[in-house]
Amino acid sequence: MAEKGYVTIAFDPSFTGESSGEPRFIASSDLNTEDFEAAVDFLSNYSRVDPEKIAIIGICGWDGFALNTAAIDPRVKETIAVTMYDMTRVTANGYNDKEDSKEARDAKRLAMSAQRTLDFKNGQYKIAPTNPDELPADAPQFIKEYFDYYKTARGYHSRSQNSNGGWTTTTFEPLLNAKLLAYADEITNPGLIVHGEKAHSRYFGEDAFKKLKGDNKELLIVPNAVHTDLS
Repeated sequence: MAEKGYVTIAFDPSFTGESSGEPRFIASSDLNTEDFEAAVDFLSNYSRVDPEKIAIIGICGWDGFALNTAAIDPRVKETIAVTMYDMTRVTANGYNDKEDSKEARDAKRLAMSAQRTLDFKNGQYKIAPTNPDELPADAPQFIKEYFDYYKTARGYHSRSQNSNGGWTTTTFEPLLNAKLLAYADEITNPGLIVHGEKAHSRYFGEDAFKKLKGDNKELLIVPNAVHTDLS
Protein backbone atom coordinates (compact mmCIF):
# COMPACT_ATOMS: atom_id res chain seq x y z
CA MET A 1 0.00 0.00 0.00
CA ALA A 2 2.86 2.38 0.80
CA GLU A 3 4.40 1.70 -2.60
CA LYS A 4 1.11 2.81 -4.16
CA GLY A 5 1.28 6.11 -2.30
CA TYR A 6 -0.91 5.45 0.72
CA VAL A 7 0.14 6.47 4.23
CA THR A 8 0.23 3.00 5.79
CA ILE A 9 0.53 1.57 9.29
CA ALA A 10 1.27 -2.13 9.74
CA PHE A 11 1.39 -3.19 13.38
CA ASP A 12 1.93 -6.25 15.53
CA PRO A 13 -1.22 -6.77 17.61
CA SER A 14 -1.02 -6.10 21.34
CA PHE A 15 0.85 -8.75 23.35
CA THR A 16 2.60 -10.15 20.26
CA GLY A 17 5.74 -9.47 18.24
CA GLU A 18 7.24 -6.02 18.85
CA SER A 19 4.10 -4.70 20.53
CA SER A 20 4.15 -4.49 24.31
CA GLY A 21 1.87 -5.99 26.93
CA GLU A 22 1.74 -8.90 29.34
CA PRO A 23 0.91 -11.74 29.30
CA ARG A 24 2.26 -12.52 25.86
CA PHE A 25 0.59 -14.33 22.99
CA ILE A 26 -3.05 -13.58 23.73
CA ALA A 27 -5.89 -12.24 21.59
CA SER A 28 -9.46 -11.15 22.17
CA SER A 29 -12.29 -9.37 20.41
CA ASP A 30 -11.88 -6.29 22.62
CA LEU A 31 -8.08 -6.10 22.56
CA ASN A 32 -7.71 -6.48 18.83
CA THR A 33 -10.58 -4.19 17.95
CA GLU A 34 -8.84 -1.62 20.14
CA ASP A 35 -5.62 -2.20 18.17
CA PHE A 36 -7.36 -1.03 14.99
CA GLU A 37 -8.98 1.91 16.79
CA ALA A 38 -5.61 2.98 18.21
CA ALA A 39 -4.20 3.03 14.68
CA VAL A 40 -7.15 5.18 13.60
CA ASP A 41 -6.50 7.51 16.57
CA PHE A 42 -2.97 8.08 15.30
CA LEU A 43 -3.90 8.47 11.65
CA SER A 44 -6.71 10.90 12.49
CA ASN A 45 -4.11 13.23 14.01
CA TYR A 46 -1.32 12.73 11.48
CA SER A 47 -0.75 15.78 9.29
CA ARG A 48 -0.30 13.79 6.06
CA VAL A 49 -3.63 11.97 6.43
CA ASP A 50 -7.12 13.12 5.47
CA PRO A 51 -9.20 11.80 8.41
CA GLU A 52 -12.16 11.42 6.06
CA LYS A 53 -10.25 8.83 4.00
CA ILE A 54 -9.06 6.29 6.57
CA ALA A 55 -9.46 2.62 5.62
CA ILE A 56 -8.46 -0.54 7.45
CA ILE A 57 -7.42 -3.91 6.06
CA GLY A 58 -7.81 -7.17 7.95
CA ILE A 59 -6.27 -10.46 6.84
CA CYS A 60 -7.31 -13.95 7.99
CA GLY A 61 -8.27 -13.91 11.68
CA TRP A 62 -8.01 -10.12 11.88
CA ASP A 63 -10.85 -9.61 9.38
CA GLY A 64 -13.47 -10.13 12.06
CA PHE A 65 -11.74 -7.60 14.28
CA ALA A 66 -11.59 -5.16 11.35
CA LEU A 67 -15.32 -5.49 10.68
CA ASN A 68 -16.04 -5.16 14.39
CA THR A 69 -14.01 -1.94 14.37
CA ALA A 70 -15.94 -0.61 11.37
CA ALA A 71 -19.20 -1.37 13.19
CA ILE A 72 -18.19 0.62 16.28
CA ASP A 73 -16.02 3.40 14.82
CA PRO A 74 -17.46 5.61 12.03
CA ARG A 75 -14.02 7.15 11.50
CA VAL A 76 -13.28 4.00 9.49
CA LYS A 77 -14.42 5.06 6.04
CA GLU A 78 -13.77 1.74 4.29
CA THR A 79 -12.98 -1.80 5.40
CA ILE A 80 -11.26 -4.54 3.39
CA ALA A 81 -11.42 -8.10 4.72
CA VAL A 82 -9.14 -10.55 2.93
CA THR A 83 -9.30 -14.38 3.21
CA MET A 84 -11.48 -14.06 6.28
CA TYR A 85 -11.83 -16.07 9.46
CA ASP A 86 -14.49 -15.15 11.99
CA MET A 87 -12.50 -16.23 15.05
CA THR A 88 -15.48 -16.03 17.39
CA ARG A 89 -17.57 -18.26 15.13
CA VAL A 90 -14.92 -20.90 14.57
CA THR A 91 -14.08 -20.95 18.29
CA ALA A 92 -17.70 -21.35 19.35
CA ASN A 93 -18.95 -23.55 16.51
CA GLY A 94 -15.91 -25.34 15.07
CA TYR A 95 -15.15 -25.58 11.36
CA ASN A 96 -18.25 -25.50 9.17
CA ASP A 97 -20.28 -25.14 12.40
CA LYS A 98 -19.92 -28.85 13.15
CA GLU A 99 -19.54 -28.13 16.89
CA ASP A 100 -22.44 -25.71 17.15
CA SER A 101 -24.09 -27.03 20.30
CA LYS A 102 -24.27 -26.14 23.97
CA GLU A 103 -22.66 -29.48 24.81
CA ALA A 104 -19.64 -28.81 22.61
CA ARG A 105 -19.23 -25.28 23.97
CA ASP A 106 -19.61 -26.55 27.54
CA ALA A 107 -16.73 -28.96 26.92
CA LYS A 108 -14.58 -26.07 25.72
CA ARG A 109 -15.57 -23.94 28.70
CA LEU A 110 -14.65 -26.71 31.12
CA ALA A 111 -11.30 -27.32 29.41
CA MET A 112 -10.31 -23.65 29.34
CA SER A 113 -11.42 -22.89 32.89
CA ALA A 114 -9.46 -25.90 34.11
CA GLN A 115 -6.44 -24.65 32.16
CA ARG A 116 -6.73 -21.22 33.79
CA THR A 117 -6.48 -22.92 37.20
CA LEU A 118 -3.39 -24.81 36.09
CA ASP A 119 -1.80 -21.73 34.54
CA PHE A 120 -2.18 -19.83 37.80
CA LYS A 121 -0.80 -22.75 39.79
CA ASN A 122 2.18 -23.19 37.46
CA GLY A 123 2.89 -19.48 37.13
CA GLN A 124 2.92 -19.61 33.34
CA TYR A 125 0.54 -19.94 30.45
CA LYS A 126 0.27 -23.12 28.43
CA ILE A 127 0.82 -22.54 24.72
CA ALA A 128 -1.44 -24.16 22.14
CA PRO A 129 0.74 -24.94 19.08
CA THR A 130 -0.70 -23.43 15.90
CA ASN A 131 1.22 -25.27 13.19
CA PRO A 132 3.34 -28.41 13.62
CA ASP A 133 7.09 -28.32 13.08
CA GLU A 134 6.73 -31.46 10.99
CA LEU A 135 3.74 -32.10 8.76
CA PRO A 136 1.88 -35.38 9.44
CA ALA A 137 1.28 -37.50 6.37
CA ASP A 138 -2.46 -37.60 7.06
CA ALA A 139 -2.83 -33.85 7.70
CA PRO A 140 -5.96 -32.23 6.23
CA GLN A 141 -5.43 -30.20 3.08
CA PHE A 142 -5.89 -26.85 4.81
CA ILE A 143 -3.23 -27.78 7.40
CA LYS A 144 -0.87 -28.59 4.54
CA GLU A 145 -1.59 -25.18 3.06
CA TYR A 146 -0.91 -23.47 6.41
CA PHE A 147 2.33 -25.41 6.83
CA ASP A 148 3.44 -24.45 3.32
CA TYR A 149 2.84 -20.81 4.19
CA TYR A 150 3.79 -20.30 7.83
CA LYS A 151 6.58 -22.88 8.11
CA THR A 152 8.49 -22.11 4.92
CA ALA A 153 10.35 -19.09 3.58
CA ARG A 154 7.17 -18.15 1.76
CA GLY A 155 5.45 -16.82 4.90
CA TYR A 156 7.64 -17.57 7.92
CA HIS A 157 8.38 -14.70 10.28
CA SER A 158 10.25 -14.84 13.55
CA ARG A 159 7.59 -12.69 15.28
CA SER A 160 4.58 -14.58 13.93
CA GLN A 161 2.65 -16.71 16.40
CA ASN A 162 1.41 -18.88 13.55
CA SER A 163 4.99 -19.52 12.43
CA ASN A 164 6.29 -20.33 15.88
CA GLY A 165 5.03 -21.49 19.28
CA GLY A 166 1.40 -20.45 19.05
CA TRP A 167 -1.11 -18.69 21.29
CA THR A 168 -1.95 -19.31 24.92
CA THR A 169 -4.52 -22.07 25.28
CA THR A 170 -6.87 -19.79 27.19
CA THR A 171 -6.75 -16.97 24.62
CA PHE A 172 -9.72 -18.65 22.97
CA GLU A 173 -11.92 -18.20 26.05
CA PRO A 174 -13.01 -14.59 25.32
CA LEU A 175 -13.51 -15.49 21.66
CA LEU A 176 -15.92 -18.22 22.75
CA ASN A 177 -18.10 -15.64 24.47
CA ALA A 178 -18.34 -12.95 21.78
CA LYS A 179 -19.73 -12.43 18.28
CA LEU A 180 -17.57 -10.15 16.17
CA LEU A 181 -20.17 -9.68 13.44
CA ALA A 182 -23.09 -8.92 15.77
CA TYR A 183 -23.50 -5.41 14.36
CA ALA A 184 -21.98 -5.87 10.91
CA ASP A 185 -25.36 -5.10 9.37
CA GLU A 186 -25.07 -1.57 10.79
CA ILE A 187 -21.82 -0.71 8.97
CA THR A 188 -22.75 2.17 6.67
CA ASN A 189 -19.36 2.86 5.08
CA PRO A 190 -18.04 0.85 2.10
CA GLY A 191 -16.69 -2.66 2.55
CA LEU A 192 -14.84 -5.17 0.38
CA ILE A 193 -14.70 -8.89 1.16
CA VAL A 194 -12.01 -10.82 -0.75
CA HIS A 195 -11.78 -14.61 -0.64
CA GLY A 196 -10.31 -17.49 -2.58
CA GLU A 197 -12.55 -19.68 -4.69
CA LYS A 198 -11.08 -22.88 -3.23
CA ALA A 199 -10.40 -21.63 0.31
CA HIS A 200 -11.64 -23.88 3.10
CA SER A 201 -12.60 -20.67 4.91
CA ARG A 202 -14.63 -19.21 2.05
CA TYR A 203 -17.91 -19.55 3.93
CA PHE A 204 -16.71 -17.05 6.55
CA GLY A 205 -16.26 -14.36 3.92
CA GLU A 206 -19.46 -15.12 2.07
CA ASP A 207 -21.53 -15.15 5.26
CA ALA A 208 -19.93 -11.90 6.43
CA PHE A 209 -20.83 -10.31 3.11
CA LYS A 210 -24.45 -11.42 3.54
CA LYS A 211 -24.56 -9.48 6.80
CA LEU A 212 -23.38 -6.25 5.20
CA LYS A 213 -26.18 -3.96 3.98
CA GLY A 214 -26.34 -1.26 1.36
CA ASP A 215 -25.12 -0.95 -2.22
CA ASN A 216 -21.55 0.10 -1.31
CA LYS A 217 -20.36 -3.43 -0.44
CA GLU A 218 -18.54 -5.87 -2.74
CA LEU A 219 -17.63 -9.55 -2.60
CA LEU A 220 -14.61 -10.51 -4.71
CA ILE A 221 -13.92 -14.24 -5.20
CA VAL A 222 -10.42 -14.89 -6.59
CA PRO A 223 -10.47 -17.83 -9.04
CA ASN A 224 -8.60 -21.00 -7.95
CA ALA A 225 -7.10 -19.33 -4.85
CA VAL A 226 -6.89 -21.16 -1.52
CA HIS A 227 -6.86 -19.47 1.88
CA THR A 228 -3.12 -18.88 2.16
CA ASP A 229 -2.79 -17.56 -1.40
CA LEU A 230 -4.27 -14.32 -0.10
CA SER A 231 -2.55 -14.17 3.29
